[in-house]
Amino acid sequence: MLLWPLIGLVAFLRPCKAGQSGVDEQCDDFTDLDFHECFLGTTLNVKLLLYTKANLHCGRQMNHHQLSSQPLLNLSLPTAFVIHGYRPTGAPPVWVDHIVQLLSEQQDMNVLVVDWNRGAANLNYFTAVANTRQAASNLTGFILNMQAEGASLSSIHMIGVSLGAHLAGFVGANLKGKIGRITGLDPAGPMFTGATPEERLDPSDAMFVDVLHTDMNSFGLQGQHGHIDYYANGGFDQPGCPKTIFSGKSYFVCDHQRSVFLYLCALNRTCNITAYPCSSYSDFLDGRCLQCEAFKPASCPVLGYDVSKWRDTLLRLGQTKAYFTTTATLPYKKVSYRVDMVTWNQYLRWGVVILRLHSGKNFTEACADRRLIRFEQYTSTRLLIQFDEDLQPIQKISLRIATGNVIGPRYKIRLLHIRLTPLEEPDRPLMCRYDIILEENIEVAFRPLPCDSRL
Repeated sequence: MLLWPLIGLVAFLRPCKAGQSGVDEQCDDFTDLDFHECFLGTTLNVKLLLYTKANLHCGRQMNHHQLSSQPLLNLSLPTAFVIHGYRPTGAPPVWVDHIVQLLSEQQDMNVLVVDWNRGAANLNYFTAVANTRQAASNLTGFILNMQAEGASLSSIHMIGVSLGAHLAGFVGANLKGKIGRITGLDPAGPMFTGATPEERLDPSDAMFVDVLHTDMNSFGLQGQHGHIDYYANGGFDQPGCPKTIFSGKSYFVCDHQRSVFLYLCALNRTCNITAYPCSSYSDFLDGRCLQCEAFKPASCPVLGYDVSKWRDTLLRLGQTKAYFTTTATLPYKKVSYRVDMVTWNQYLRWGVVILRLHSGKNFTEACADRRLIRFEQYTSTRLLIQFDEDLQPIQKISLRIATGNVIGPRYKIRLLHIRLTPLEEPDRPLMCRYDIILEENIEVAFRPLPCDSRL
């Protein structure tokens, strides 16, 4: 028996709450299993819990066949299916209530939480993987019943987490790719690495497929599996997550479950994370993919629910990779600047650029230290520099070029100009400064000036 412990999220019990009328209602809750049930094994049973604006805090279990007897289900509205992944401890996901609330804020819709915990809660991961096919068959039948009652397949959006992403893909494949959208949050990697498109989530499973990767070197799946694949921090290790096994369960689950928390933050519109289409994470960090020319007049793609501005372009471009970096904690968003410099110095120097932005007594610092930059006569350099804080207004900029020279004389470096372009805030002014003389390893401070339109 192959064990995959510690992938599940921490459990919680959701109490029934009063309905809009103020009268206590009998709510149907997500299945909560004991650990011994996971150890002994359970028989797959798929429950569908319906949430609408009329019962936002009180899920109602759906009858899979008699949809006309479900007064809360409005088939003329869009429907979002939320599908969890592997649950080795049998506990409900901690994020279910949160995603239901946030989805309901996007537009008037039906939210159906797919509770297949009795198929996903098993210490034998192979059993949970095998159950995805049967659960997908069950969901397919339900959606066909919806269609027979007047629902449009194009109005269906399936959001699958980990193993749930592949389950959503199987449903989409059963329906010949005619459902509107599948969102995969760090699709599961174990047992799916090297699988054919028919054996995992892929772009043909829906009219539009978007995928977020956060743990490709462990529980997540590497590669491209959607019309657009977002790679947070390259899709591997996430900032703030433990780096050693001594941190306990968090070491195993933190990177993987970050996909859910990033998506929740995006739904809440507090993150507003911009992603940059690029061939590789390395090229993105080196500032080679900051223009998003293919998406104009729209902006670069943004992680989240509303993809209408970019959908047609993405479908035309084919499979697209998009990269972004985050901070370790909410709201995760970094503040990105494109920095363009032209140097003119007598001696060839190599170094990294360290910038500080000052607003009053506060400052934020960032270092472009991925590679050494060549400074010589008339050298043009473009960098991506990202700050953890968004300070406004910027009253002063500090610049240091660190060369590592601690013994010999300090050489002077002349900047003909430096320009900082805010990437995600096009309404903010560009910041420039002209003809600066600085010494290597010594910080120089200056007030930004309006940029010359000729540059």
